[in-house]
Amino acid sequence: MDPKSYSELIQRILTEHARHKPSYGDIEVETIFDLQHDRYQIVHMGWHHQRRVHQCLMHIDIRNHKIWILHNTIEHELDTELLDEGVPKTDIVLGFCPPELRSFSDFAVQ
Repeated sequence: MDPKSYSELIQRILTEHARHKPSYGDIEVETIFDLQHDRYQIVHMGWHHQRRVHQCLMHIDIRNHKIWILHNTIEHELDTELLDEGVPKTDIVLGFCPPELRSFSDFAVQ
């Protein structure tokens, strides 16, 4: 897969995940796409009971032509979705893992 198409792929994947609104509270699901800096997020915002909800569910960056998965709190594995779309393991960094542990995975270290 061409690294130049990673932005479109990430936007498509996150847009699909953002369609799933929580079944509780008055929660808005928002995608945040910073195309200039290659940063992509899904955020929940709103109210549940009388408590404010503002939570990042997913955060992905593109750095040095690699996809960095920085945060993922949903039950779907983003790395698996990316692999299924043809992204090689050498272009995926599990940024939520400590740098010294990344070398033990089959994915890119940085």
